Amino acid sequence: MRSQSSDSSVDYPAKTSLLVVGATGSLGRQIVRRALDEGYDVKCMVRPRETPADFLRDWGATVVNADLKDPTSIPMALVGIHTVIDAATARPEESIQMVDWDGKVALIQAAQMIGIQKYVFYSIFECDRYPNVPLMSIKACTEEFIRSTNLNYTIFRLNGFMQAIIGNYAVPILEQRSVWDTNETNRTAYIDTVDVAKITITSLFRPNTNGRTLTIAGPKSWTTYEVIELCESLSGGSKAKIVKVPVWILKLTRNFLSYFQPAKDAADRLAFTDLAPGNSTPETAMEETCKLLEINRSEMLTLETYLDEYYSKIISKLKEVGAESRQTDFYV
Repeated sequence: MRSQSSDSSVDYPAKTSLLVVGATGSLGRQIVRRALDEGYDVKCMVRPRETPADFLRDWGATVVNADLKDPTSIPMALVGIHTVIDAATARPEESIQMVDWDGKVALIQAAQMIGIQKYVFYSIFECDRYPNVPLMSIKACTEEFIRSTNLNYTIFRLNGFMQAIIGNYAVPILEQRSVWDTNETNRTAYIDTVDVAKITITSLFRPNTNGRTLTIAGPKSWTTYEVIELCESLSGGSKAKIVKVPVWILKLTRNFLSYFQPAKDAADRLAFTDLAPGNSTPETAMEETCKLLEINRSEMLTLETYLDEYYSKIISKLKEVGAESRQTDFYV
């Protein structure tokens, strides 16, 4: 098992029991794997589903069924847990209000009541600057709610994940399907979920992260058009079919959808079109995190390397099976 840190100020036990909420997601599963590799006892809170999360059990984790939409199911999942790592968020078809606010408030209250020793929460970079964007507002409010408790917490504000680029840009460009570009200058410092998991687990043994709100961002920030150009250059000559969509059209769509209750959450997500460049860059904000956790940023995966490895694997497989094969079979 993982031995205790040589830092005499660290008061965490050598073996800590973790509960990962949202363990089947892109980030959650990486946290589970990293924690198991580091010798932690890991319990995964997974909502009841037709397809069981057997891969988590195969890795060595314990799986408990609970749902943020059912507050009564939460307390039992917390029994015997030292640290909660909250990586859950609403699915596209779900209510942000119900999952990311009501469910999280219930989870945090239960954690406080049971006496959880550490609570790790993932938020969004500069979420407090956008009170009119529902998810950003909820993240900012959840941050404040956590700070109002007596929980020992660390809040990580994240940028975009590299994994999201695959479905949004890499695959459509390879298949010569359309991709959207708004011509906005907003930049995102994409980061690999593996690096986020590594940083998270490292923070558990660092008391200087207690009660802190820290940024996690990739080595470099990108505009949408720069990401498209990178995908084009690495995809073996594929050219993107770019659809220029003025931001005012997206805002109009958002306003239209907001009149219809079934489409309200789609409107909430389109509200991200209101975002404007902030006063600080995610790379600059990440410097504090690197200093506290003694992270060498040169060891973090870059977007160029991530996409180069992805396209190399895909193109190699396509050459093996021939051009007549269905390309989508390999985009996993």
